[in-house]
Amino acid sequence: MRKLGVLVLLWSASILLPNHNRWLTEAAPANSAVTHLPGFTAGDFPSKHHSGYINIDGGSSGKRLFYYFVTSQRSPAADPVVLWLNGGPGCSSFDGFVYEHGPFNFGEGNPKGTLPTLHLNPYSWSKVSNIIYLDSPAGVGLSYSPNEANYNTGDLQTASDTHIFLLRWFEEFPEFLQNPFYIAGESFAGIYVPTLASQVVQGLKNGAVPIINFKGYMVGNGVTDEKFDGNALVPFAHGMALISDAMFQEAEASCGGNYYDPQTEACFDKLERVDQDLEKLNVYDILEPCFHIGNTSESLPTSFQQLGQTKKPLAVRKRMFGRAWPFRAPVRDGIVPLWSELAKTNIKSHVPCLNDEVATIWLNDKSVRAAIHAEPENVAGTWELCTHRIRYRHNAGSMIPYHRNLTSQGFRALIFSGDHDMCVPYTGSQAWTSSLGYKIVDEWRPWFSNAQVAGYLQEYEHNLTFLTIKGAGHTVPEYKPREALDFYTRWLEGNSI
Repeated sequence: MRKLGVLVLLWSASILLPNHNRWLTEAAPANSAVTHLPGFTAGDFPSKHHSGYINIDGGSSGKRLFYYFVTSQRSPAADPVVLWLNGGPGCSSFDGFVYEHGPFNFGEGNPKGTLPTLHLNPYSWSKVSNIIYLDSPAGVGLSYSPNEANYNTGDLQTASDTHIFLLRWFEEFPEFLQNPFYIAGESFAGIYVPTLASQVVQGLKNGAVPIINFKGYMVGNGVTDEKFDGNALVPFAHGMALISDAMFQEAEASCGGNYYDPQTEACFDKLERVDQDLEKLNVYDILEPCFHIGNTSESLPTSFQQLGQTKKPLAVRKRMFGRAWPFRAPVRDGIVPLWSELAKTNIKSHVPCLNDEVATIWLNDKSVRAAIHAEPENVAGTWELCTHRIRYRHNAGSMIPYHRNLTSQGFRALIFSGDHDMCVPYTGSQAWTSSLGYKIVDEWRPWFSNAQVAGYLQEYEHNLTFLTIKGAGHTVPEYKPREALDFYTRWLEGNSI
């Protein structure tokens, strides 16, 4: 684990220019460099990799947040730095690294169960950006604390901790302070991203140093608001022909459009009928089958017990992840249940409909942990895609005021949605972005990738864009990697998507 230099010590090795926006240093810390990765045998990496821990509150019992940093394959000195956060709460951002937009594609080992094989990913987001994958909060993924009381956290504490992480990370990598900085994430990171962005902006106003060159943020299929998220499913199911016109009209009449907080027995009855029609679908992509682990009735929460009978695993992991909340229920104030708490038994939790074996094998391998400077299992614990260690409280309320505040100050925002995700349906994201009341500056239209319609978008004043990705599920870059890299590149460069 690397020891952090305090700011005054960094000054002794660097020069702070008069505008306080540029720190000069020779290089990133040498002991953070990742020089090889077990499973990758194709020669040198296409760019530099760094990883390690940052102790955000000092002392022997502090929180150690683990990051993996991939520099841009194009122009590290000029390309943006992007912080990536997966959701949960309690889910590792190695989900994004392994299965979505990291520098490698991971394949099953041969024989099955052995160390996975790594191949270069032609659609990695590191093609056009420097990207930090952060396990947050402490207790998630490879991040940990010797004091388990630190695993009791929530929205506001997580945002504060991650802001401290960023300040200390930029102290260690001051050569990137001049680069444009963006925050990105998906699913429950719909909470993480705007709350963290607000912390960063407030820090800039309060004179926090080093000065982060924050430009904006992006959220994919993100949790946002109890009412908009909770009312999104029924219109989505109707529009996707998953329920009939009659069922939709009956639900609408009985519930008065209020599906997230039903008030009458008649409304409950209609929603139960809708639920029965949808329960065997893969909630994260209605077009995909559902992978099951072991006995379904023992390993899945009640709401998922009848999702299907498919037993054949998908190829490596052609599925969704990034759980937002229990099936078809908006996240509400208070303690957010984890998968292990939803399960009927005391076995380790499994996120429904996915196979995470490749990541689990790789990140619990001793040689891999040594290569990426991660603590062994007896210190940091077993890596799990979604942890059962933390206790998490949703205490930041609706994200709509956060979005309005950030965009009204000129920070850019891209809200994107895989249009076949039933967990956080695009209908909710489309509705809340429209509800801000901003003037439309680019009317609803298709956008293109590889000369094909890749989805639709609508742009608003204040640099707010809502975008759908046609045929994608909850984790957009996993389902549509080429299209994801296309809109990501264009948006970061400030070009029309």
